[in-house]
Amino acid sequence: MASLNFFRSLRNSLFARLYCAQTISLFGDALTWVGLALLAVELGGQQSAAILSTALTLRILTFVLLSPWAGAIADRFDRKQIMVVTHLTRMVFVCLLPLVTRVWHIYLLTLVLNALYAFFTPTYKATIPLVTERKNYVQAIALSDATYQLLGVLGPGMAGAIAAFVGARRVFWLDGVTFAIAALVIITLPGVIRVHRRSGETDHPSRTWQDVKEGTVRLFADVPLRYALAIQFVASIAGALVLVNTVGYVKNILSLGDVEYGWVMAAFGLGATLAAVGLGTFNLPYRHTRIIGFGGIVIILALLGGSSVGLSGLMVLWAIAGAGQTCINLPTQTLIAERIPPSAQGRVYGAHFAWSHLWWGLSYPLAGWLGTVQSENAFFYGSCIALVVLIAIQLTISPKGHHHEHHHQALSHSHVHHHDDHHQHDHGSSAPASEPHTHPHYHPALFHSHTHHHTLHHLHRH
Repeated sequence: MASLNFFRSLRNSLFARLYCAQTISLFGDALTWVGLALLAVELGGQQSAAILSTALTLRILTFVLLSPWAGAIADRFDRKQIMVVTHLTRMVFVCLLPLVTRVWHIYLLTLVLNALYAFFTPTYKATIPLVTERKNYVQAIALSDATYQLLGVLGPGMAGAIAAFVGARRVFWLDGVTFAIAALVIITLPGVIRVHRRSGETDHPSRTWQDVKEGTVRLFADVPLRYALAIQFVASIAGALVLVNTVGYVKNILSLGDVEYGWVMAAFGLGATLAAVGLGTFNLPYRHTRIIGFGGIVIILALLGGSSVGLSGLMVLWAIAGAGQTCINLPTQTLIAERIPPSAQGRVYGAHFAWSHLWWGLSYPLAGWLGTVQSENAFFYGSCIALVVLIAIQLTISPKGHHHEHHHQALSHSHVHHHDDHHQHDHGSSAPASEPHTHPHYHPALFHSHTHHHTLHHLHRH
């Protein structure tokens, strides 16, 4: 029954189709990056690592600069059209990759592909709570995250096998097919997927810039969201250490090979996947911020011992670290869905996507520097830095006191009223304005919270 509960969100046909499109798209992303790696080796030879690192830097830069704009646009236009256009455009540019003959061609196409990804991802994330019921938010977000993590583990291997069979350049043609199929699945969604505009809003460019700023303001003004975003800086430090320094530790310190390195990274992804399944299956009686803080502690403790263990110990620790990453990332996505009104979720998801990737942009150089100057103890010193950051966050911006959250369900009702000088509106021919009459009224679901401290005048039992 617990397993069925995890997949409950797929009963919603709208989300099921969105999820199908995301899964196909994620496999396409795996094909893209495996193909780019092989293309970098073909064109750059010994410089392939520098080419890929530059491509990753462009990826982070694109996400930071464009994601807030993508979120604002997602709140103003049909999200179905945005997702279809980004997929079809990615299909076109991916199919240009087999024609690449210069390294700068890789950089240019990578920049465009990541720009399109930056527009798709916040739009997709903001659409999940729009098409699912609130009781299925967690399951839907968890299923998407688990699939992302699982394909992060299995995708490169499957893509590599396909590339070995069809060739490094021909793999991009299949990549284009995946994006075309994902676009067709999204096209089957009925109607328009668009949030209700607030009264007085226009499509003037200045209004879009205000929406971009509003996304960041809302993100930092909300105490739990600000805390979650800060903890993601901790997660990025730890995650960058894993992604940058694991290969050197396994091959140079432990004197093992590529296969063992694959096992260790698979353990990291598997831990993240299992944690997503667990959080989506069981409704834990804890606040999201507590799970996020717990995830920060878990990932730091896992990395503290990473510089002093062998292969089996490293696999166990990395599985725990992956679970810690999910305990931070998944509740953060759920917090945005719960605490931000639907009309503003796109811009907040976009702002969050940009800021969280900015953390990674800062963490990658730190991890690289530690791997250079402290190759044998990079994980230990890096986790100490993350621990200091976590303590600073807990002392300064963690939610203080007892943080209460309330959710009021949507309410439809009618009441009798009559018109006076202060209450006028139009009627159909069947409703004389001069007589008392009824109108149906709809009050949307409302979520609010407050934080308070106990004093001598404010004591009660919990």
